[in-house]
Formats: sequence, structure tokens, C-alpha cells
Amino acid sequence: MFCFQCQETVKNQGCTVRGVCGKTEETANLMDLLIHVLKGASLYGEKVIEKGGFGLSYGRFFSDALFATLTNTNFDPSRITSLIDKAFKIRDELKAKAGDASREISHDSALWSAGSEGDLLPKAGMVGVLATENPDIRSLRELLIYGLKGIAAYAHHAMVLGFEDEEIYRFLVEALAATTRDLPADDLVGLVMKAGQTAVTTMALLDKANTTTYGSPEITKVNLGAGKNPGILVSGHDLKDLEELLEQTKGSGVDVYTHGEMLPAHSYPFFKKYPNLVGNYGGSWWHQREEFEAFGGPILMTTNCIVPVKETYLDRIFTTGTAGYPGAKHIPDRSNGKAKDFSGIIALARTCPAPQQLEGGEIIGGLAHDQVLSLADKVVDAVKSGAIKRFVVMAGCDGRHKDRDYFTRVAEQLPEDAVILTAGCAKYRYNKLGLGDIGGIPRVLDAGQCNDSYSLAVIALKLKEVFGLDDINKLPVSFDIAWYEQKAVAVLLALLALGIKGIRLGPTLPAFLSPNVAKVLVEKFDIKPVTTPEADVAAIMAGN
Repeated sequence: MFCFQCQETVKNQGCTVRGVCGKTEETANLMDLLIHVLKGASLYGEKVIEKGGFGLSYGRFFSDALFATLTNTNFDPSRITSLIDKAFKIRDELKAKAGDASREISHDSALWSAGSEGDLLPKAGMVGVLATENPDIRSLRELLIYGLKGIAAYAHHAMVLGFEDEEIYRFLVEALAATTRDLPADDLVGLVMKAGQTAVTTMALLDKANTTTYGSPEITKVNLGAGKNPGILVSGHDLKDLEELLEQTKGSGVDVYTHGEMLPAHSYPFFKKYPNLVGNYGGSWWHQREEFEAFGGPILMTTNCIVPVKETYLDRIFTTGTAGYPGAKHIPDRSNGKAKDFSGIIALARTCPAPQQLEGGEIIGGLAHDQVLSLADKVVDAVKSGAIKRFVVMAGCDGRHKDRDYFTRVAEQLPEDAVILTAGCAKYRYNKLGLGDIGGIPRVLDAGQCNDSYSLAVIALKLKEVFGLDDINKLPVSFDIAWYEQKAVAVLLALLALGIKGIRLGPTLPAFLSPNVAKVLVEKFDIKPVTTPEADVAAIMAGN
């Protein structure tokens, strides 16, 4: 195997025996094969798109299959194999729909469209990342593919709520097909920037899906303690799964708790009608082995962020949607317009003890764009009076590496006239520090999940308008972003597409960026690696 798609890859070079995430060689190779077959299918998909007959169902498959290969999403080889089987069927359907147009696929691309599962499985090592020999072309292709994985994840969440944009799906096909061709670096850079624009579109669509379905987030205090009833812990990102679980647990005597990136659910008005949604339990994804052990009841993993499961709670963990883990019970997708059936996990919860208390108190969330913009006059006055000197966007991912303490130390060392804008699980590095407020404006403005980084962009663009500036980079806003996986790559590309420059990125620059590609990003967008908290805080407050 060879994988370097996440920040924790071995020595910031690549995992070659087993993924730091826990992914086995078998699973890694199957994922490479799935991407390979999707590329082949995309070549026929392009022809079908040209004929105007692509359709949403094919787009959904490309989106979900890409999502399944995102870090910490699916560790189950049998589930990935079934996706490969379906990818071959989709490829053949698209080839048939393309008709005579399929003959236009060049001989150079034949490898990507020929073969069957039996032909390809023994050749897994030939179709992965290292199949592209030129390091710069490899870097750009992988940067593009990882951006697509993030876009696909966000498109999936919007689709679940009934919001879709076929242009997003079509771009997935266009970009996958482009990675099979001998394109020059400049063309690939152009596609990477188009991926950034598509990421903006996709996050805006998901924001619309979430707020239309559940209302605009409101400032909300969330309980961090544990109750006396047995409970179900919901992790991942899927709000629809949470909604259906809450409906099915009403009056059952079973409480529901959020975990990790599900914390922002408490801030949507829709969910406040459920007294059985009692609080948030634990912190970010990488603590789950200890937190799931302590919880004592069943856990529902709705999407990515699952880590290798301890035997002591394997019989209590359930996956659904794109998530999967060998030996864990999987709750099937919805069918015939009916909700998912959570009766099994609810029945198990009734036999379990109440959760062990980890902490107490409350935490504040719900500061997405509508809520912050309702405070716009107060924010503008605070900036004009000098009460707020700087906004620091510290969105992104959390992770296990000790050097991620950097983000906690930055938050602690920022002066009291600086406000942190955050989204994603990176917040858990500093959202319980008790940093106070500035004239009633919390010093940590938590917009929500990683996809809600879109909210931070909306806030910045609105402030640019309010202050009458012609360039977003003239705002008193600095970006100090933590990255871990491919949704963070999509967010980064979205920020670049919006023209934001001077982003600090850490705790390391991505291993998949070759020196030359990294140099282009530095020169064009002034992307810079984080250094020390002391040096970076000084530079941030100086506007550098």
C-alpha cells in the first residue's frame, strides 16, 4: 500500500504497511481500486454528460463512492468490494449510454476503462498513487482527488436532505476523467482551482439544506454532563440520522447524546423540541476509544471519524451510511421513503447502564453566519473602537499528534482583543478554555461542523462589504487552519477560490504536496506553515 492523504501519514511521507488511521493494506488497496474504476467510469460519464443524459442517480453513486474512501470512514473490505462491484456496473451502463461516443476514448485511456474486478484485484499496486511517476503531476492529481473526496462528502450530506446540484456531480466526473490524461501542470492547477469553486458551491448548498430543514443555528448552551437514563451516543456528521433516531427514541426512556462533530446539532432550532437530546459527551474524534468505553451504551457512527474499534465495545457500535467497520452492526440505508430502522440500537440501549460522567458544565455554540451577522453592528462598533483588534479563523480538524497543542497555545496566547472564528473539530483544542467575551461577543465564535467553514467565509465577505473594502485580505482577519483529512482539503481550496491569501496551515504541510507544487501555492496564495505559537501570534496581531 501507499497512502499519504491525511496529515498523520508516517513521517509526513506516506503509510506503506498499515495506515496510521488503522487502515489495513487490503482496505487501502481496495480503495485504490475503487478510485481506479471510478476513473474508468468517468470517461464514459463524460460522454453521457455531453449527450445530456447523465442524471442524479449516477452522480450520487460517484459522490458516495468517493466519500467511502475518505480517511476514517470505512474500514470494511467487504463494503468497499461491493462498491467496486457496483462501480463496474455503473461503468458498463454509462458505456452503453455513451454508445458510439465511447469509441472516442483514446487508446491511452484504455487501461482506465478496460478490465473487470477479477482482472484488477491482483494489480492493486499498479493503479494507486505511485502509478503516476512525475512527482509534480502526481501531487496535483492527488490534490485534486482529495478535494473531490471532500466535495463528495458535503454533496452527500446535502443529498440526504433532498438538496442536489447536478453540476457538482458533473464536476466530479470531469475531474476524475482529467486525472487519467497526460495533462500539463497548468491545466491541473486550473482544475484544482475549479475544485475550490465547486467546494464553495457545495458548502453553500449544504448550508441551505441544513438551515432550510432545521432552521438557522442560534446561540445555544449545551450540557456537557451525563444523565441517569441509558443513552445512545451519536458521532460523525449526519443530521438526518440524528433526527430519525430522536423521533424513534421519544418516550422510550433512552437519552441521546452528540459526540465530536455532532455537537453543532444542538444549535439548530428544530432539534430543541426533543427533550431526549440531552447534551454532548466527550470531545473530538481521536478520544473516542476511551470515551466510547466510558459511555457504556451503544454508539452510532453516521459518517467518517471512526477509528479502530476496541473489542470491549465492538458489540455496542453501529455504523450507517458510508461508515463501516468489520464486525460492527450496519444499519441499512433508507428505502421506499421510510426512515432508517434504529430499533436494534434502541433495544440494546435499554439494557445498558447510564453513561459514566466525564465532565460537567456547559459550552456555547451556534454562532454561524446568520447569528453573527445579527450582531454585525456590535461587531463593527467593537472593531472601530479598537475593542476587537483581530479575528483569527482557526477552523479545521483535530488530530492525535502532540504538536496540535500548537492551536491550544495560540488560543491561550492571543491577546484579549482577538476573537477566534472556528468550525470543525479543531474547536476542541480551545473551546473549553473559558476565554470570555468582548462586550458580550464571545471570544470563540463556533460556527459548527467543518462544512460550516462556509459560514466563516460568509462572515468575512459581509465584513468586507460593511467596511467598504475592495479586497477581503484587507480585513483584520488572519487564517490559522488545522487540517487532517480530505474535507479540510476541500475547505482550503474553497478559501483559495474566494481569494483569501496568507493562510497558515498546520501542524504540517500536506505530504502530497511536492516541493514544486508547494512553491506555487506559497508564491500565488502566500500559504505558509505554522511555526511556534509565540512567533505566529505576534505575526497575526501585526497583520502578517
